Parts: sequence; structure tokens; C-alpha cells
Amino acid sequence: MRIKYFAVLATVSMLSLGTIAACSNPCAAKTSGSSTEAASNPCAGKANPCAAKNPCAGKANPCASKGGATTVALAKELQGKPVLVDVYATWCKSCQKIAPTLTKLKEDYKDKVNFVVLDVTDKSTVAEAEATAKKLGLSEFLKQNKSQTSLVAIFDPATGKILAQHRKNANIDDYTTVLNAALN
Repeated sequence: MRIKYFAVLATVSMLSLGTIAACSNPCAAKTSGSSTEAASNPCAGKANPCAAKNPCAGKANPCASKGGATTVALAKELQGKPVLVDVYATWCKSCQKIAPTLTKLKEDYKDKVNFVVLDVTDKSTVAEAEATAKKLGLSEFLKQNKSQTSLVAIFDPATGKILAQHRKNANIDDYTTVLNAALN
């Protein structure tokens, strides 16, 4: 009896969390007036129950941008050079695999690119990473990606737009192509 009670409680909790997460995600709500959507989605014409909770209602969506890349306001110390951000953890095997690539990039672009490592190894390093991200204007990026270890993003310093984003990618050419284009 007790197991059945906990199973029901867990199921209700999971369903509630899904509803709360869907309503609290400012980037999840998308509007479209297409008739094909109405035909394929029987709920398309109904009011969104989460709309009242949407902090982006009536505002430009801060998560939306051209090409699917996020745009952020980078700190002044990052201006003038492309910014390569590495979401890293010591326990992450993929991070260890891409480390030689990132070391080579640091050597080749040491005076041309800003390198930022956001270490999410444990609670104390996450707190440090969050403080660093806040200082550099990367708080929203870290918030969205701190569980994505071995993620490397390259930002345009002028616009704050993500030029490229790779995960578990040790191919140096993928990074140098973007960095060289950003430097020209």
C-alpha cells in the first residue's frame, strides 16, 4: 500500500513539475496563426493557460534571435575580441577529450581571443562560475547550459551573438574557421 501511495505521489509530482516548467519557461511560448497548425493541433485555437505567467508577454523574447543563437550583452573587458566560452567539469570525460584542442586554440589565439572557462565540477566551482558569468554578462548563457559540460561557444564581442556552439567536439578546424572569420 505504501509503495502504491509513493508511486502515485511521484507521478503527480512529475506531472506538476512538467506543467510548472512549461509555464515558467519564457522562451517556450510560440505563437503562430497558421491554419495548418490549427488542423494538426486541436488546441491551437484555445487560450494558453500559461500566458498569464509568461514574463515575456508583450515584450520581445530575450531568448529569440536570428539563426537560433542567443544574444547577450557582454562585459566591457570582453569587447574587441571574439569570446570562447568553455563549460567544463573535471569529471567530464568529453571535457578531457577536447582539452588538447582548447589548449592549442589558447596557444594560437592567445592575444586575439578572450577565453572563459566556466567550471561546473561541484557546488563551489559552480558558485564561482556563476559569479564570473555574472561579471562578464554570461549569466543567462550559464543558466541555460551549466548542465552541458564539454560545451564550447564562440561569441561575437560586438553583438554578443553566439557565432558557433559545439559539444564534445575536438575538431580544431571547426573552431578555427569561426574564430578566423570573426577576426576578419
